[in-house]
Amino acid sequence: MEATAIHKIGQIGVPVKDLERAVDFYQNDLGLQLLFQNKNMAFFECCGLRLMLSLPENETFAHPSSVIYFQVTHIKSAYEDMLKKGAAFVSEPHLIAKMGQTETWMAFFNDTEGNTHALMSEVEV
Repeated sequence: MEATAIHKIGQIGVPVKDLERAVDFYQNDLGLQLLFQNKNMAFFECCGLRLMLSLPENETFAHPSSVIYFQVTHIKSAYEDMLKKGAAFVSEPHLIAKMGQTETWMAFFNDTEGNTHALMSEVEV
């Protein structure tokens, strides 16, 4: 592989307004493993990808993030579990696309910091 070629995503940064509130959401509602935390940042493990929550260094970074798609095996069960924990869903699980024998399902939700993310599941039919 070429030395300058991108070969994977190493970390995703998500700006937050209230770090403690966000850590609680990502750890307890999403069930991600907290790796470590300091007064401005928290890092989570997500299946080989590191997720960083951080208080913005300045106004340039004080905005909602890109959508993170969290892949799950059983989207309806994951959706119900997160609803019970108080997650704020924008949509119920629904079919997005069918490609051959594979259906892609998604359910969008908001975290406590105003960022929109999604559960996604690819199902063989």
